[in-house]
Amino acid sequence: MLRVRTLLEMSELRLVLRAGDDLLDRPVTRIYGTELPNPRRYLSGGELVLSGLLWRDGPEDTEPFVAALADAGVAALAASETDARTIPEDLIEACRRHRVPLLEVPVDLSFATITERVVSEMAAERIGDAGSVLGRHRRLLSVVAEGGGLQALLAAGAVELGARCWVLSTTGRVVAGVGDDPPVEQRAGLVREFLVADRLPRQVRRAGSTRMTLLPVTERAGGRLTSWFLVVADEGEQQDAGLDEVAAELASLIGLERSRVSQSRQIENRAAGPLFRLVLSGAGGPVEISSRIAASGLDVDEPLRVLAASASDQRPAFTSAVLEELLAHVAPQSLVSIVGEEVYALVPAGRHWSPTSADDVRTALRTLEPGLGSTRVLLGISSPAPAAGLRGAVEEASHARRLGERRPGRTCVVAGEEIALHQLLLATLPEELRRSLRRRLLGPVLDYDAEHGSDLVGTLRVFLACSGSWTAAAAKLHVHVNTLRYRVRRVEELLEVDLASFPERVDLYLALESGA
Repeated sequence: MLRVRTLLEMSELRLVLRAGDDLLDRPVTRIYGTELPNPRRYLSGGELVLSGLLWRDGPEDTEPFVAALADAGVAALAASETDARTIPEDLIEACRRHRVPLLEVPVDLSFATITERVVSEMAAERIGDAGSVLGRHRRLLSVVAEGGGLQALLAAGAVELGARCWVLSTTGRVVAGVGDDPPVEQRAGLVREFLVADRLPRQVRRAGSTRMTLLPVTERAGGRLTSWFLVVADEGEQQDAGLDEVAAELASLIGLERSRVSQSRQIENRAAGPLFRLVLSGAGGPVEISSRIAASGLDVDEPLRVLAASASDQRPAFTSAVLEELLAHVAPQSLVSIVGEEVYALVPAGRHWSPTSADDVRTALRTLEPGLGSTRVLLGISSPAPAAGLRGAVEEASHARRLGERRPGRTCVVAGEEIALHQLLLATLPEELRRSLRRRLLGPVLDYDAEHGSDLVGTLRVFLACSGSWTAAAAKLHVHVNTLRYRVRRVEELLEVDLASFPERVDLYLALESGA
């Protein structure tokens, strides 16, 4: 049986024991990667937990994380922190206190390498326990070792399981599959089952005797909300326990493939951070910005869109993971970056963005809603812009996102082309300033309505919306024209304005819109 001390004896991994020297005989039953602040619900005991400590903003975050590992009975925690040269002392102390073995991972060693080595070791140890199952494991491992990729691995898994298989994202995207893709409605239902499940794996029944088994793939910073999951469609009448084990192994190996994809994405995204910081600072000229765009691998001559995202009550790493998954659905060539507390994406607006892309993002985001809880996810999308106009695109995307804060719904996507200019201008103003301007311009009418139970504000809104047409406004309000004239005259008296004046109409219209 694979034990913690065996991991330390694997010289190629160069793991260093930082806590738990009397706990090295703990058995390791599976490997699990997470960046969740509290991963307890996903742990069943015996795991080697891999973490880059993205969940940790400070020492106060350490105690609940380690306590969750101890409560689950994990075998050990293997951790590294790329922004620091050593493991934080508070983490070492917490692991000692909770009796969780802590292994430090060299910063130049990928978690994918650890996963591959440990999975291979555990598969080899199954000799004598289940010869036929071992053969299946070895065949799957050979696909990984030969670099066949996710589709080849899934195809091999489908053969070993004798069942159709798909890897789905929580946006409903089919990442890879064997067999016809499930319909959109069915994929949305499977995502919902996966996101709300108390325990995984989860089995759900579909049409006829088909049993859909949902197995998790290693989570990222967004947790289950941004994970992939394996769907195995078994039409058989009887369940084979050995096949369950092979399916779990397949899910684990898919997690390895995803780790490789994630690491590749991180490398690609590195160029986006300096580019966005340069643009936001206003210090870079057109030549330098174009040079940065080219260095990021994008075409300087192709127009670009900027996306700005936020997720209430969540860290930027969560928002970044969600945004990456959304864009993988519609614009896989995009780059995502965290700049301070803001999350941005740069998307080629020509070949990789169609007229329906914004709607596709909305649909994908709505698919995530069952797992959002109280979190609101907002996304602003700029109009296409050349390299020279990138700063304006960043500002437009940010303003569009802020405009989404004033709209209902757990998720909201606002594209620049969908917004009138005055709405974008108003979105640039702080909420407090908008309230102040509304009060200054409309205060007497607001007070009059409150005191008399009238609706002069509503009359003014309809009158301006009808471009000052007496007959159109009276018809819309279902009143006589003379009644409308009386009300409008009362508004003019209270506000000391002349509504025949176009500039004053504009001011009042903007004041009304600032409170919408």
